[in-house]
Amino acid sequence: MTQELRWTPFFALLEREIKRFGKVMIQTIITPLINSSLYLLIFGVSLGQSIKMSNGLSYLAFLIPGLVMMGCLNKAFQNSSSSIVSAKFGGDLEDYRVSPLSNQQIIWALAVGGVVRGVCVGLITFIVGQVFYYFLEGGILGVAHPLILLFFIIVGGLSFATLGISVAFWAKTFDQLSAVNAFILLPLLYLGGVFFSIENLHPFWKVLASFNPLLYLINGVRYGLLGSADVDARLAAIIAICALGVFHWIALRSLKKGSFARW
Repeated sequence: MTQELRWTPFFALLEREIKRFGKVMIQTIITPLINSSLYLLIFGVSLGQSIKMSNGLSYLAFLIPGLVMMGCLNKAFQNSSSSIVSAKFGGDLEDYRVSPLSNQQIIWALAVGGVVRGVCVGLITFIVGQVFYYFLEGGILGVAHPLILLFFIIVGGLSFATLGISVAFWAKTFDQLSAVNAFILLPLLYLGGVFFSIENLHPFWKVLASFNPLLYLINGVRYGLLGSADVDARLAAIIAICALGVFHWIALRSLKKGSFARW
């Protein structure tokens, strides 16, 4: 098989993934638009005016990077997991076994599709945040380190997209998938420093929060946007790469050992 033919199935699956979430534009664009507006209005505007940050930044500026990464990670996870689950339910997942796709190609096609959706949601959140910041602060929130920002967005999105693949292969019902999202993913996101600085935590909770990998992903994006964060950017980058490696390995094991049977 030629190199071109070897990669044709990969790009076909990737195109299918992008078209799939493109058909549900309300969930892709309108929902994050409303959610980010509510978060910014309630926390950034209403409560944020009474919160003073120790580094001289406004609370709204502190909040925007966290919301950008939260939306990106959440949608990357949901996109890849919902793709597997819907394929299980419709019986399409069995076709992957007889297709010329390797396990690596399946993982990366689904993961990149999840990242594309996550980046779209993150970009929408950032634009909404800029609107709020302009009317409140009278200026535009600049990007301190664009390449660092892009690195954490892509690596973080790939990590949670591959995690979504693993969870979807593990789940036997829609309820199990929803339970993982509600009881594991969302608490980790909310406790990952989206709405607060870990510098304000009690030393015990500060140590406990340091074991949350999302803390490093979120603060990596915060450093890329603002130029400052609660954790060292180099440490955050190492944790992000390690998280991607671990989640990718789990996803690969899930494809090898998981069931492709129809629900």
